[in-house]
Amino acid sequence: MSQEPMTYSLFLFLFLSHGVSSYTVPNSRQDLHPLLQKMAEEIIDGSYLNALLDLIRFQSSHMWTDDLSHRVLAYLNSRNVAFTIPSLQAAVENHLEQRLHQPQKLLEDLRKTDAQQFRTAMKCLLEDKKDRLDLKDIIIDLGEIRERALQSPGVNRSLFLITLERCFQVLNSLECVEILGKVLRGSSGSFLQPDITERLPRDLREDAFKNLSAVFKDLYDKTSAHSQRALYSWMTGILKTSSNATDDSASWVSAEHLWVLGRYMVHLSFEEIMKISPIEIGLFISYDNATKQLDTVYDITPELAQAFLERISSSNFNMRNTSTIHRLGLLVCFYNDLELLDATVAQVLLHQMIKCSHLRGFQAGVQKLKAELLDIAMENQTLNETLGSLSDAVVGLTYSQLESLSPEAVHGAISTLNQVSGWAKSQVIILSAKYLAHEKVLSFYNVSQMGALLAGVSTQAFCSMNRKDLSQVLRSAVSQYVSDLSPAQQQGILSKMVQVEDTASGIVEIQGAFFKEVSLFDLRRQPGFNSTVLKDKELGRSQALFLYELLLKTTRRPEELLSAGQLVKGVTCSHIDAMSPDFFLAHFQDFQSNFALLSPYQVNCLAWKYWEVSRLSMPPFLLAALPARYLASVPASQCVPFLISLGKSWLDSLVLDSHKKTSVLRKVKQCLDDSIADEYTVDIMGNLLCHLPAAIIDRGISPRAWATALHGLRDCPDLNPEQKAAVRLKLLGQYGLPQHWTAETTKDLGPFLVLFSGDELSSIATKFPEILLQAASKMARTLPPKEFLWAVFQSVGNSSDKIPSSDPMPGCHGVMAPTSDDIFKLAEANACWALEDLRCMEEDTFIKTVELLGAVQGFSRPQLMTLKEKAIQVWDMPSYWREHHIVSLGRIALALNESELEQLDLSSIDAVASLSRQTEWTPGQAESILQGYLDDSGYSIQDLKSFHLVGLGATLCAINITEIPLIKISEFRVVVARIGTLLCSTHVLAEFKRKAEVVFGDPTEWTSSVLQELGTIAAGLTKAELRMLDKDLMPYFQPSAIKCLPDEIFKELSAEQIASLGPENAAAVTHAQRRRLSPLQLQSLQQALDGAKTHSWQDAPASAGPTRTSSSRSPAGALQSWGLWLGCPLLVLMAKLLW
Repeated sequence: MSQEPMTYSLFLFLFLSHGVSSYTVPNSRQDLHPLLQKMAEEIIDGSYLNALLDLIRFQSSHMWTDDLSHRVLAYLNSRNVAFTIPSLQAAVENHLEQRLHQPQKLLEDLRKTDAQQFRTAMKCLLEDKKDRLDLKDIIIDLGEIRERALQSPGVNRSLFLITLERCFQVLNSLECVEILGKVLRGSSGSFLQPDITERLPRDLREDAFKNLSAVFKDLYDKTSAHSQRALYSWMTGILKTSSNATDDSASWVSAEHLWVLGRYMVHLSFEEIMKISPIEIGLFISYDNATKQLDTVYDITPELAQAFLERISSSNFNMRNTSTIHRLGLLVCFYNDLELLDATVAQVLLHQMIKCSHLRGFQAGVQKLKAELLDIAMENQTLNETLGSLSDAVVGLTYSQLESLSPEAVHGAISTLNQVSGWAKSQVIILSAKYLAHEKVLSFYNVSQMGALLAGVSTQAFCSMNRKDLSQVLRSAVSQYVSDLSPAQQQGILSKMVQVEDTASGIVEIQGAFFKEVSLFDLRRQPGFNSTVLKDKELGRSQALFLYELLLKTTRRPEELLSAGQLVKGVTCSHIDAMSPDFFLAHFQDFQSNFALLSPYQVNCLAWKYWEVSRLSMPPFLLAALPARYLASVPASQCVPFLISLGKSWLDSLVLDSHKKTSVLRKVKQCLDDSIADEYTVDIMGNLLCHLPAAIIDRGISPRAWATALHGLRDCPDLNPEQKAAVRLKLLGQYGLPQHWTAETTKDLGPFLVLFSGDELSSIATKFPEILLQAASKMARTLPPKEFLWAVFQSVGNSSDKIPSSDPMPGCHGVMAPTSDDIFKLAEANACWALEDLRCMEEDTFIKTVELLGAVQGFSRPQLMTLKEKAIQVWDMPSYWREHHIVSLGRIALALNESELEQLDLSSIDAVASLSRQTEWTPGQAESILQGYLDDSGYSIQDLKSFHLVGLGATLCAINITEIPLIKISEFRVVVARIGTLLCSTHVLAEFKRKAEVVFGDPTEWTSSVLQELGTIAAGLTKAELRMLDKDLMPYFQPSAIKCLPDEIFKELSAEQIASLGPENAAAVTHAQRRRLSPLQLQSLQQALDGAKTHSWQDAPASAGPTRTSSSRSPAGALQSWGLWLGCPLLVLMAKLLW
């Protein structure tokens, strides 16, 4: 990826473009300051970085006068090197831009600077202020240069290495440490490889050493386990040198050493901890900041924690004293002196244990300790008396214990209960009911006290609140818990806020993400919106489409709409096409800043607009949104900016078509020359690392680059099977079989453990069970491979100390039934339990863990059936179950047959809403739930309110189509978007579509915002209605609606309509739909997938290289990439990187 500057050719080009300077000053050499003469000589040599550093140094101590620029030019002229001011600026900027893309050469340049130049460079890095050097003809923005350098891939690495190499010889150590901190904090942590400690200075002044240690402590979580161990060795090597210990029997660890180590104190060995003198550990615990430090030792192990507790106890601290307990930090999570502990101390310990959720692992042991302390705290007292003093251990209370509480006790303890995290939904329902039973009337005051218990308030209760009180709730601190509410509860609140008689004020008061729930119908009735009102609100796409169009008609400053953030979701292609080139380029940054909010279709439109108005300065990543052939416009010299730009976006969201993605990756491979030579190339790749072909991972990554590449691959969300196989082979080649791995290796390779077989993981399960569990806990949102789950299951089984029950259930003799601890540790690996294990589970265990079991995604149908039978055994027949029982079941409810579902008491829409969260119901089950709700609640279809419709969720698809017309329009119109998320049958969607026509008019009148709001309801359009839709509306179908269109209806779309679908909707077309298309329609579909142009200007084929149109100019900032403001347009030879 060479980009060696062709300095002579560039000079000649600029010379011909700008003309030769005519400035002459007699005796120019004698008349020019020596530092400026030196700068001029460096310009002649092409050493532009050195020249810039000399210029900065000169200007720091001299006033720049108008004639100095001319004198410098005259000096150059006297040496037969002709420049004008603009051409000189161009040459310097071009050189610096190339160094931005060649960080290795920047490192070489900085190595060649003299001491004064290097000092100047380091001082520039050290400054925080945004300095600008005003040289009359030139303005140099040093703040912009510094910010750009620190954010550029690879440049940061070069600055880190050169600081280590030279800084400590030129600047004082405190300044160098500050620079290292600034560079490292802006990095991913990959700079701190284990071998970097060999370059760290070992003779630092004490204050500099402490500051650098503080930097490493701040970066602890970004640092690999091997690097943590290496940095710990570097720190302790210096600390031991300063120690007064004279022999091995005396400890080198002092109180101050512990403070310096900070989080690294967890790397002390058990033996070293046990040798710490009582005096020193006592001094450490006495420090004011000891608690703060101990609060951060998240990865401490039980063995080391108990060693520290033993040493603290030996220092004459009373371990049962409240003051001492408050100082223990996370050590309190491993407190083991429970003998003869009194209730008051137990309560203090429980209060301190709130912080234990921050521990990395060992949570099952924490829960067990809390349970023991809970028993002690309640000795000789009732639960009603102690409830407010039990801290978050109350989460461990069973249903029967919670139901035994009096309303008065819950009311008295609300200040504790409302702060507790980790409540199960069923517990929240019970406690909320108790609290509200005491309060009688739901007011702002009592709801504002509920905190985390807010989700237990019924939908009907929210609807019964006074609207003024509800408005205050949404403006108060408790509003942070609104996101925890079910869709039915949220709709209940909305229905109260957005009342017919006063829609406007109600809508404006709704803030944040909750605003997305406001219906398009209600928005259309609200005239008083402006961009300022919308700034704190999150918008759905249909809302943004409507509001942007509305506000564009009334505003005199359209740029305010773009700067409002969320409104960019509503910018259509026609809006982008209508922007003048100057306006578009000046405000492109607004799109770029909100890139994550844009749809693939919007990105495609932006790419076409940029291509038309200023393709030379086009951000290279946008080329990926154009048809694949446009990548040919990226010459080899532009590979680095192309890779950097593309690596800063997520390719999977930018390119949806697999064939097009293959073309993009082919260009990436071409730029890489099928190899990654060093860590700098890894830096440049960014997120593209996740798309490296398996062949490059296997054979193309050099040993020098592999450690950095591996650090990046850890964060890849979805490697394909070939990539996973290649990574696995590389890891085996580097580290050997898992049976030979160390604890550090296992920790560092945690995300990759899923790549290994069950046999390979069995040794990890035996040697490092807790590390395996920690790795599994980080995969909570995914479904790991079965073999990995079996290894986790094995590790828990190996470490379990359970014994068979002395009084087992019939048929369970000798069966090791699951315990609460097991289930808590296993999470998704609970799917590995045998049916007989689940059948033999003790009733108390089931009661304590039912919600955990109900959340397991991997349970098979037989396992769910077994757990359902267990629920019937514990709670009796379904007819006796209460709302909190139903809510707690999760996926277990899927095993209920139609008869059992009919037995449930479904009079509460909240119980139904919990069932409708499951998406695997059969049509018969869904119909039973729907009919059960209507029967038990006494409602008929025409009585259903908007929140009832939302709460019914997917079960609404079971409605008889003859009953859909009975739904009140006034209720339906405010939940159209919610119903539009349902994947109902074609007949049901068609009937909902007819109802939508009553709200939004004939389909020929629908706008982009209406089509987006309708979601899957739009799939109910008839053939004739679909054919009549304007092609410009096609991108505003939701992808889910495209998938729901019947094959025989989808094929009725014209070729022009299909070509206008946009990349996202084209990618949603199913194989069955595709099979029904004609060759012409298939060609149009491929055009849509490829991002071909379907509007305004011609889709011209890409030329061999980009050319500038006559109307184009560079966007704001594109020609200032190193902070140089240019007085005239530059004719540079390369595309400018925008980010």
